[in-house]
Amino acid sequence: MSFRLAPGSLPWVAIPFAASILVYPLSIALSLIFLLVTAFMIHFHRDPERFPEGEGMLSPADGRIVEADERHIYIFMGPMDVHVNRSPLDGVVRSVEFREGDHSPAFRNPLRNAHSIIEIEGETGRFTLKQISGMAARRVVCWVSPGERLKRGQRIGMIRFGSGVIVTAPPGYRITVHKGSHVRAGQTVIAELRE
Repeated sequence: MSFRLAPGSLPWVAIPFAASILVYPLSIALSLIFLLVTAFMIHFHRDPERFPEGEGMLSPADGRIVEADERHIYIFMGPMDVHVNRSPLDGVVRSVEFREGDHSPAFRNPLRNAHSIIEIEGETGRFTLKQISGMAARRVVCWVSPGERLKRGQRIGMIRFGSGVIVTAPPGYRITVHKGSHVRAGQTVIAELRE
């Protein structure tokens, strides 16, 4: 089984690891603290392979569903969840926009926080995915740009250190998950195409 880090994550791991080596001659205890930080960074920035559990719209994020209605799903990602986001469906990126905002806890008034809005054109119509920064998450990272063609489950970005994602189901899809469910990006089916 292979292990990989999310793109752009190497400095987040390498810096505390280098610090642990540099301070070792001065303080073993401090060196161990930097090693623990390194282990956390490796865990946080992990990017495992994921495979869909079935047909339909996939979750764009790992985490717990804190809100779900007929069209929208809000997923809160805790610090221990994988923070790489994935495309729920095949489609073409129509727009990517970043909006400045607060850095409050992501489970409260999420759209007051800094967030990106990715609009995707799927087979049945357009849908949006909003990457929301949290209290500690100062960086929303988006890896896609307008005109790019996406595959279902493709990595599209990440948010660092606790955050949330709001996804809107496109026309013709019925949401199949509910508040309190735990979902995995690129794996859990969250909506199915109506017959």
